[in-house]
Amino acid sequence: MGQLSFRFGTVGTPKNKPKTPGGSVGGIYYLDDLGLNTMELGWVRSVRVSDSTAEKIKQAGIERDVALSVHAPYYINLNADEEEWPKSRKRLMDASRAGYMSGATDIVFHPGSYFNQPAAKVLKIAMPRLEDCVRELRAEKNPVVLRPETMGKGAMLGSLEDTLEMSKIDGVEPCLDFAHLHARPGDGSINSTWEWMEVLESYLKALGEDSIKRLHCHISGIEYTEKGEQNHLIISESDFNLEALFQALLDVKAGGRMLCESPTLEEDALFVQQSWQKFSGEEP
Repeated sequence: MGQLSFRFGTVGTPKNKPKTPGGSVGGIYYLDDLGLNTMELGWVRSVRVSDSTAEKIKQAGIERDVALSVHAPYYINLNADEEEWPKSRKRLMDASRAGYMSGATDIVFHPGSYFNQPAAKVLKIAMPRLEDCVRELRAEKNPVVLRPETMGKGAMLGSLEDTLEMSKIDGVEPCLDFAHLHARPGDGSINSTWEWMEVLESYLKALGEDSIKRLHCHISGIEYTEKGEQNHLIISESDFNLEALFQALLDVKAGGRMLCESPTLEEDALFVQQSWQKFSGEEP
C-alpha cells in the first residue's frame, strides 16, 4: 500500500479497460496499470460468477495487490415484507459467498426503505435479519464484512445513524458514501470540515479507535434536490468540497479504501488520489 493512508479505485469495472483480458480480471489489471489499487466488483443486477471465474478474480487481485470488495445487487431490502425478504436475503448471501470466493473482504449493499415507518421501528426488523445473515456466513467460515451503505435520500434506510446502529452487530460496519451523506439533507450541508468531523467522530464513538483505519468509502460529485440524491457527477463539476473532507480525514488519521463512483470512474479516482497526495503530503 506504500505510504498512502487510503487505497484508491473504482466502484465497478473501469470504463476504459482494454477488451483483453475481459471482465473483472481485466479491470483489476487496468487499475493496477493506472496506479490504483482497489476495486468494488459491481454485481448490482445479479450475482452470476462461476467458481472458476471467481478464482481468476481472486488470483488477479493477489497478483496485482488490488484489494477487492463487492457491491451486492440493488434489490436488497432489510425491511422487505415476509414474502419478499427471502429473495433479498438470497441476493445478499449469494454476493457474500461469491465475493469471498473471488477474494473480496467486504460486501457493500443498499439496506432498503423505511416505507414511511420510523427508523427505530424499521431497525427492529432489519437488525435481527442482518445478524442472522452474519451468523450463517460465520458458520460457513466466511469472514466477509457486511457494509450497509449510507444512502442519499431521506426516504431510504441508510442514514449515518442507521448504519452505525446496524454496526453494533459483529461483522457489520458502514460503507460511508460521502456524496450520499452530503446529498441526503437536501440543503447543501455536510460539506464543511467541522460537519465531516462530526460524522467521523460519531463513527469513532460507535466503532472504536481501530475502525477509522479501515474505512470503506464511496466518493463522487452529486446532484441533489430537497429530497436528496439525483445523480452522481464528476467531482470538479459539483459543489462537493473535497478539501474540507480531506482535512477531517487527516485530523482523525483515517485510512482504508476510497472508491470513486463518478461517471468517469477511473479518471476521477486518479483525480481524488492525486488530490489526496497533494493535500496530505503523503507519497506512494
